[in-house]
Amino acid sequence: METGSGMTGIMGGSGETERGRSPSGVSPSGSASGGPAPDPEVRAKPARRRFSARYKLRILEEADHCQKPGELGALLRGEGLYSSHLNFWRKQRTQGILAGLKPSKRGRKPIAKNPLSEKVAQLERENHRLRDRLDKAETIIDVQKKVAALLASPEPENKD
Repeated sequence: METGSGMTGIMGGSGETERGRSPSGVSPSGSASGGPAPDPEVRAKPARRRFSARYKLRILEEADHCQKPGELGALLRGEGLYSSHLNFWRKQRTQGILAGLKPSKRGRKPIAKNPLSEKVAQLERENHRLRDRLDKAETIIDVQKKVAALLASPEPENKD
């Protein structure tokens, strides 16, 4: 006897777990907690939070003034931050307030271009072009030598 879930034999034949719920967390009646069914719509990805240098400095100063147990946690919960934010911002502050706290672009950093690379590429192209000309000139000279040798050689005389 199969039920709609197709899980016979695995969970006692009825497709439900010991607590009366199916593996998906939804009871056979249609919802997990008796409330409305969850919204199936996929939500857009939330925007990444960005913090200004002024905000970072203000939070770091407030965090530095926290002395009582739990005071720092309350500050972080109130601002919706994590302790890793503070650790990262403190590192930035020790590296230099202006350099470390100004916003930086994410992603791969551009590779510094060697100023001589364009000149090297130009010279390599010129070198290749001149080698081709040299090969052609050598071929022409070889042909001219052979032609001159043919024209200058005396014809064998017939002695009869």
